[in-house]
Amino acid sequence: MADDWKRQLEALHAGLVRRDDPAAWVREADAVDASQRYPYITLRGPVFGIAVQDPAAGPDWRILKPASDGMPQQARDGLNSHLWFQAKDDTDDPGVRRELLAAVALLEDEPVNELEVLGTRYRVVRGDEFARSGTDGLEPPRPTDGEARDVLWEGPYDTAEPDVGFVLDPGRDDGLIAGALKLSLRTFAYSGSRFPAGVRADSERAAAAYPDVALLPVCFGVAERFGEGWRPRGVLMPTPHDARRLLYDGMAETWARLYEFDQDKKTTYAQAADEFKAAGRANEARVDDRLFRICRVERAVRMGPDGPEPPRPSDQDEYGPMKIHPTMDLDGTLHYDD
Repeated sequence: MADDWKRQLEALHAGLVRRDDPAAWVREADAVDASQRYPYITLRGPVFGIAVQDPAAGPDWRILKPASDGMPQQARDGLNSHLWFQAKDDTDDPGVRRELLAAVALLEDEPVNELEVLGTRYRVVRGDEFARSGTDGLEPPRPTDGEARDVLWEGPYDTAEPDVGFVLDPGRDDGLIAGALKLSLRTFAYSGSRFPAGVRADSERAAAAYPDVALLPVCFGVAERFGEGWRPRGVLMPTPHDARRLLYDGMAETWARLYEFDQDKKTTYAQAADEFKAAGRANEARVDDRLFRICRVERAVRMGPDGPEPPRPSDQDEYGPMKIHPTMDLDGTLHYDD
C-alpha cells in the first residue's frame, strides 16, 4: 500500500511539473505551508446533498443540490422541491408531469435515497466536513483562496454556488497536497469512544465499499471559540468575503434581533461589526469576550463503482418525509386546500 501511495504521489508531482503553471505552483506552496501550520484534521461530521447522473451530460455524477445539509431528509426535501418545480415550470407534457409528480409523491411518503426519473438518476449523497487545525485553532482562509468579485457589505449575496454542476471525480488533479489528502482519506474510518459502535461499523463498511475520494470545492464559515474547541456559527459560504459578510451581518443586526439584545449590547456588537468591516480582509473579530474566526472548510465524498456514497444507516434525521408543496394536477393546476 505504501508503494502504491508513493507511485500516485509521484504521478501527481510529475503532472504538476508538466503543466509548468506558475499559479499552480503558488497554490501548491500555499498548501504545503498550510499543512505544516495546521497539521491536524478536525472532523465536524456528515453533510448531505443531491447528485445527478444525466445520460445527456455523460456518465459522470454531478452535484445538483449543494452538499451542505446536516441531515439526509433536508437533502431529500431539496430534491422534492426540484422535481416539483420541474413539473410546474419546465413542461407542458402531461406524461412528463405525471412521472415527475409520482417521484414527488414518493419523496413525500418515504425516505428514499435514490430515484430514477425520466431516465435521470438522482441520489442523496453523503460527505464528511472537516477543517485543518493547529496550535492556534482552525485554519483561516489562505492567500490563494478565491475571493468574491465585488467586495460588498450590503445587498444580496451574489457569489455563485461552487457545488452546483461540480463533477464528482476522484481522479481530478487537485494538486499534490490535495492528492495526498485524498489518498489518506481512502482508509479513514471513524474511531474512538465518542462515536457509537454502529457509527464506527458503518464507517468501516463505507471505507471498503466506497474506497475512492472526491474533494468538493472549498467553502468558508464562521466559527466561535468555545472552551478548547470551536463551534460553527451559520452556514457555509463560497468565498472568504461571503463568510466575513455573514459575520458582519450577525454582529451588526441579525443576532440582536434573534437573541433580543438590550440597547447596550446592540451598540457593542454594532461597533464591533463596524471595526471588523473597516479592517477589510480580517479573519477574526472579538466582542463581549467572544472570539470569532473565518475558517476554511473542506468536504470529501466517498465514491464506489456505482457512484457516490448515499446516507449510512446510522445517519440521523430529526424529522421524516412530508408534503411540502400544493397538490398539482396533470395540467399544472395547483390546489392549495389539499
